[in-house]
Amino acid sequence: MSSSLDDMYREVILDHYRAPRGKKPLEEANVPADGTNPSCGDEISMSARIEDGILKDVHVDCKGCAISVASGSMLAESVKGRSYSEVLKLAEQVKKMLKGEADFELPEEWEDIEALKGVRNFPVRVKCALLAWVALIEGLKNYHPDGRTSKAVVSTDEE
Repeated sequence: MSSSLDDMYREVILDHYRAPRGKKPLEEANVPADGTNPSCGDEISMSARIEDGILKDVHVDCKGCAISVASGSMLAESVKGRSYSEVLKLAEQVKKMLKGEADFELPEEWEDIEALKGVRNFPVRVKCALLAWVALIEGLKNYHPDGRTSKAVVSTDEE
């Protein structure tokens, strides 16, 4: 990766860290999830609202390092307004990308997420970037369209 590309990715991550998206709490969430990354001390509390199969809104409250907060912010920015299946597919792809299990081109509208690819070069930081995505995946798996909710609780130690 060139130095200018490195700088651009660094700027994207810092922008999301300094001004995280998805901070507005939700009143009617039906997808709750909490998570921790014990290796770094990151914590996340996430909630989303799904209506008619569409993720209408998401709230991400992440306390931790710049990578973790930025990843949660990127998640919040990229999933709103998308279908349940599309969001789950994106989250699974990002998880594989971060773990180095798959390399793929993300659509241009998700170019900020590309900045997280560089995290693979620092294995100790991968769990920081994974936290929000793992919490979202488990939260979606616990979603019940009939209105029942069960909070997903995850740890990146299991990843």
